[in-house]
Amino acid sequence: MRIAALDDDALQLDLFKQALQAMGHECHTYLTGNSLLKALGKEAFDLLIVDWHLPDTTGPEVVRWVREHIGQELPILFVTHRQEERDIVEGLGSGADDFMVKPVRIGELRARVAALLRRAYPPQGDEVLEFGPYRFLPDSRSIEFHGQPIELKNREYELALFLFQNMGRLLTRDHLKEILWGHVPDVMSRSLDTHISRLRNQLDLRPVNGFIIIAVYGVGYRFEAVDTEQRR
Repeated sequence: MRIAALDDDALQLDLFKQALQAMGHECHTYLTGNSLLKALGKEAFDLLIVDWHLPDTTGPEVVRWVREHIGQELPILFVTHRQEERDIVEGLGSGADDFMVKPVRIGELRARVAALLRRAYPPQGDEVLEFGPYRFLPDSRSIEFHGQPIELKNREYELALFLFQNMGRLLTRDHLKEILWGHVPDVMSRSLDTHISRLRNQLDLRPVNGFIIIAVYGVGYRFEAVDTEQRR
């Protein structure tokens, strides 16, 4: 998972990064609210960790901005020295999902992060997933479209599943390349574009079928659902 941590203390950010990387996550760190908000305009994250006191804004202001511009799905954890009941009420009221008081205890941090990610992204297991005319069959790692099977390579199936499960999110090129190739360096952007193009054609992703892939210039892609009723 990709996690962004916001704190005005570089040592605290190093602690977050080490703890999260030990859990297998990728952690991006930010010292100011504006730097995080700027990154959110072109990056996709699976969870945010936010401090309260920042040099250019406050944690609750950052959280309110995220809820207004990114949405309600992204899990957010406050980690702060503030611990009064009114602080917890304000922090959660601004839109955060959980609240943790400093000094940070690594075991507790890992447990809270794991719980938030588990709630936000529950494992699908062998459950068949349906999105309009598309059915994902985990057992065979295949997709049916209007009941007809579509032959996909393993990497194409992973990309399709990721897009459908992250509908409406801005997904950067780096994020998508990590999903397809892991942390292999020097993967060409053209390879990603080829996979997207093939998937668009193989799944016939167009408005009449309810879903489209939108290229966001200089950033990545967004997978969107289309209201087919309004188009009739």
